[in-house]
Amino acid sequence: MERLDWIADCLEPHLAADFPTMADQLEAMMPPPLDPTLRDDDFGRFIHAVPGILAVRHGLENHRERALDLIHAATRRFSMEYYIRPFLNRWPEQTLARLSHWVEDDNYHVRRLVSEGTRPRLPWARAVTLTSDQTLPLLDRLHADPTRYVSRSVANHLNDIAKKEPDRVVNLLRGWEKSARQDGKELAWMTRHALRTLIKQGDAAALDLLGYRRDVPVTAQLTLEAQSVAIGGALAFSLQLEAPQDLPVMVDYRLRFARPGGKEAEKVFKLKATQIAAGQKLSLRKSHKLKGDATTFTLHPGKHGIIVQVNGVDVAEAQFDLTAA
Repeated sequence: MERLDWIADCLEPHLAADFPTMADQLEAMMPPPLDPTLRDDDFGRFIHAVPGILAVRHGLENHRERALDLIHAATRRFSMEYYIRPFLNRWPEQTLARLSHWVEDDNYHVRRLVSEGTRPRLPWARAVTLTSDQTLPLLDRLHADPTRYVSRSVANHLNDIAKKEPDRVVNLLRGWEKSARQDGKELAWMTRHALRTLIKQGDAAALDLLGYRRDVPVTAQLTLEAQSVAIGGALAFSLQLEAPQDLPVMVDYRLRFARPGGKEAEKVFKLKATQIAAGQKLSLRKSHKLKGDATTFTLHPGKHGIIVQVNGVDVAEAQFDLTAA
């Protein structure tokens, strides 16, 4: 991001001082739009973020409409998800009015910007002051989009909202299922993706929507291959599950980490979504690498734990010692 700001700094002296002319120049130097016939994974090149940077710098206060025109053109070359957000904060009603029109745009990159740019928890981006009441009407119109690049953004946006308003997201997805405006398989994928955080948390309504029952008892036998694991090694474990009837299951596991000062922390990991046959044992195995050089989470020696959850219900637990490498 700093490098892009520096590129914009270098380019500015060669552009007109007045923003409308600058915007004309930036549009004239743009490459052809990204291929509009594709459906996904065509993010563009980071260097083409520069028009968005300059739109915020020089158009936010006094040239809002021209700046939004520039963002509309630029996002067809590189996503403007970071640069639409200052406009949403400074001019929420006017910018949302633009986005309402962009929902129907012929270019799927423009349609994706409507969802991605308004996400409440967009990674690396500044916060936006919008509420779900303001954004969900846009998502409702976008959810039936035929392009995975757009539908994935909608699902990610819902996952953000679900962290604060889980029931609202579940009810919205139920409504979309009934409306049948989106392809059934695509909506099923979107639903799983949108509910992934709630599933890890064992949310009953989310699990029910995906067909995972909590009321059927599951017995579990958890076996650790070793009671002591060194940092940098792997925790290997096996699991046997049984149920009295055929049952679709979402199997996750949580690692309970020892933290300095006697505190603990937990992280959830996916194991398998599968089916238990009535009266038959389902065997699973996993080797979880306990990295000592991870930049996001530091491991500390001490007593650790593993908890297995099936359809959001804890069914087995074991402890192990984590030792210094």
